[in-house]
Amino acid sequence: MEKQKIVIVGGVAGGATAAARLRRRNENSHIVLLERGEHISFANCGLPYYIGGSIEKREKLLVQTVEGMSRRFKLDIRNLSEVLSIDRAKKAVRIMDLRTGKEYEESYNVLLLSPGAKPFLPSVEGIAEAQNLFSLRNIPDTDRIKSYVEKYQPKTAVIVGGGFIGLEMAENLNDLGINVSLVQRSEQVMPVLDFEMAAIVQQHLRAKGVQLFLNNGMERIEAEGKKVILKNGKELYADMIIMAAGVQPESKLAEEAGLELGSRKSIKVNEYLQTSDPSIYAVGDAIEVKDYISGESSFVPLAWPANRQGRIVADTISGKPTAYKGTLGTSIAKVFDLTAATTGNNEKMLQRMGVAYRIVHIHPSSHAGYYPGAAPLALKMLFSPEDGTILGAQAVGAKGADKRIDVLATAIRGGLTIYDLPELELAYAPPFSSAKDPVNMLGYVAQNMLDGRLETFQWYDVAELQESGAFILDVREEKEWEAGHIEGAVHFPLDTLRDRISELPASETIYLYCHAGLRGYLATRILEENGLKVKNLDGGNKTYQVAMKERRLAERAIITEPILD
Repeated sequence: MEKQKIVIVGGVAGGATAAARLRRRNENSHIVLLERGEHISFANCGLPYYIGGSIEKREKLLVQTVEGMSRRFKLDIRNLSEVLSIDRAKKAVRIMDLRTGKEYEESYNVLLLSPGAKPFLPSVEGIAEAQNLFSLRNIPDTDRIKSYVEKYQPKTAVIVGGGFIGLEMAENLNDLGINVSLVQRSEQVMPVLDFEMAAIVQQHLRAKGVQLFLNNGMERIEAEGKKVILKNGKELYADMIIMAAGVQPESKLAEEAGLELGSRKSIKVNEYLQTSDPSIYAVGDAIEVKDYISGESSFVPLAWPANRQGRIVADTISGKPTAYKGTLGTSIAKVFDLTAATTGNNEKMLQRMGVAYRIVHIHPSSHAGYYPGAAPLALKMLFSPEDGTILGAQAVGAKGADKRIDVLATAIRGGLTIYDLPELELAYAPPFSSAKDPVNMLGYVAQNMLDGRLETFQWYDVAELQESGAFILDVREEKEWEAGHIEGAVHFPLDTLRDRISELPASETIYLYCHAGLRGYLATRILEENGLKVKNLDGGNKTYQVAMKERRLAERAIITEPILD
C-alpha cells in the first residue's frame, strides 16, 4: 500500500481496532486517531460491573492508553479532540482541541468514521431538571455514577429500560443494597428474546427483589428527579435514575456532511463499509448493517461486529477488499444467576418480515442430571419449514446457555440445517453435558417435526383452543396434575394411555401436553400409531405456565401496578 494519510474519528472497538490493523498492514502511512473523550480504548461492556464492585480496579477497564498505543503502533493519537465538520470537497476535517478551544483543519486521503452510539433520552417533562439522572456510555459516565453512589448512598433507584445495560445495572445496583425499580415501555425485558423466554428472566428478577413495571413507561419526572411518574399514574420515588432506554447512532457529523443515512439515521455503508463518499468509510455502532439471516438493513450496536468491521475495513483500505457479511446479532447477558443468550432472528422479527417458520422449545438440564449441580436450561430454536434452515435460537438458564448459543451461532454461519444438529459430535462428560447434548436434542425434535412425526402447537394457542372447546389432554403424573394444570384439560397419565384409547375422541384433534414436551411426544407416537390425530404442546406445561403468568401481569400492568411475587 502506498503511503497515505488516514484519519479515524473515534476510538474504542471499531476505530482503535482499525488503527492497529492499518499499522500492521503498512508501516509508513500517517494514521491520525481523533477521540472526543479522554480514553481511546476501554471495556465499555465492563462498566456496570465496575460500578457494582465485581471489577474492583478502574484501570482494568482501560484496554489501551494514548501513550501506550501511540508508542506501540506509531500512531498520531489526539484525544480530547472533537471533529466539528467534514469538508468532503477539500478532503479535510475541522477539529476542536477541547483542552484549549482551538480549532484547526486536518486533511485526509481516507477518512474512517467510528463515532459509536449515544444513549437515547426521551423527551419527557422534568428530565432536564433532574439532578440525579445518569446514563452509561463511557468512563466519565461510570465515574459520575460510582462517585454519586459512594457520596450519597442512595437507597432507591429507578432504571428506565430493560435491555442489556438496564438489566446489568439492575443487578449491580441491587448488589450494592439499592432497591431497584425497572420501568420498561414494552411488555417484556430483553426485547431480543421472545416473550416466553423473557418471562423466565422476569420471574428471576422479581425473585431477586427487583420491582418490574412492564407495559408501562415514564410519563414525567418531578422534584428534580426524586419522583418518577409512570404512564399508568404510579409514582416511584428515586434517589437516582438510570436512563437505559436504548441507543441511537452518533451520525450528526455524517448527516451534516451529506452522507447517505439508513435505518434510524445510522450511516449507510456498502458491503465494504464504504459510505456514499468513496473516500469515507464507517464502522461500529453508528452504521447500518445487513441482517445475516434476512439480508434486511438493520441497526445492531454490538461489540463483536464493531471489532470485526474495524479489522476488515483496515484490510480494504490497505488494498485487500474484504466484505462484511452481515450481523447475526449473537448476544448474551448475565442477569443475577441466569444467563440469557440469543442468535439470529426471533419470532417478532420473522413475523414482521412475513417469513414462514417452525418453533421448537426444549427444557434439558445443563449437564447430566445424575451429576451434582445440573441446572434447568430453556432452549428455543426457529427454523424454516421448507429446508430446515436455522433462523434463530435463544437460551436462558443458570448454566450452559452460552456454549449452546455459540454452537448454534456457528451452525448458522456454517450453513448447517436442523438435520445437521444431531450429527454434531460435541464434548461430553457428566459434569459438562449429556451424551445427547441439548443442541443435538433440538435437532432431533426439529427433524421429527419436518419429517411428519410430530405436530405441535404453541403456548399462545391454548386460549383459543379452550374457547373453541378443543380436547386438551394432560399426560403427566397425578401429583403434577394436582399441582396445577391447564384449565379444561382431561387427565390420562402417560403409562395408562394405551389402556384408555377408547375413551379419546376419534373424530377430532387431541391437543396433549406434559411437563416439558418429551412425554407428550411419546404420547403422540402411541396415539398416532392407533389412528388418532394429535398435536403436542411445544415446550410443555413449563413453557405455558411461565409465559401465561407473565402475560397476565403484563395485561394488568396497563391499568395497575405490577404484582410482586
